[in-house]
Amino acid sequence: MARNELRPVIKLRSTAGTGFTYVTRKNRRNDPDRLTLRKFDPKAGRHVDFREER
Repeated sequence: MARNELRPVIKLRSTAGTGFTYVTRKNRRNDPDRLTLRKFDPKAGRHVDFREER
């Protein structure tokens, strides 16, 4: 069974410049633009913005 392309797998890369990434899925119908989430970066030791990269 093929994966639904309405919910693609995306990488969230840290804006702190550490290179740390999270992998998640997003709903393209609800979030058509690039996603930005505030999450914990263990390399930086604090919460930073993570932006979607394609």
